[in-house]
Amino acid sequence: MMEEMNPQVYQQITDLIAEGEKYFDLDQFDSAIGKFNEALDLVPLPKNDWEVGTWLYATIGDAYFMQEKYQEAADSFYDAYNGNVKSPFINLRLGQCLYELGQFEKAEDFLMRAYMLDGTDIFEGDGEKYLAHMRTKYDLD
Repeated sequence: MMEEMNPQVYQQITDLIAEGEKYFDLDQFDSAIGKFNEALDLVPLPKNDWEVGTWLYATIGDAYFMQEKYQEAADSFYDAYNGNVKSPFINLRLGQCLYELGQFEKAEDFLMRAYMLDGTDIFEGDGEKYLAHMRTKYDLD
């Protein structure tokens, strides 16, 4: 059984997340990452044992992804993945980052995991090019 987080600390974390989300929604990704990292600093170790820690790693990774900083994004998504291997979104974004870094074999592994968890729906939007790539390798659908 996991211990409870200190309620005051959790409130500080959620306040920082709210600030970070405002920046994220305005495409001010560096400011968003700063707030999310401040929140992450307050999460007890090991950070990815906490749902909020995993969420923060994924959100930081997503902000880096939006900036096309794929190595930084992949690093954050690996941390998020260690907290939630069954998240279609985490698997998708990690696969996308690795694809953009030219690590196609690893990328295909994570993209296939995303597909196995959520089918083609997870690729809607900014995942179409990755789904097209996967279709050249695998019989999907």
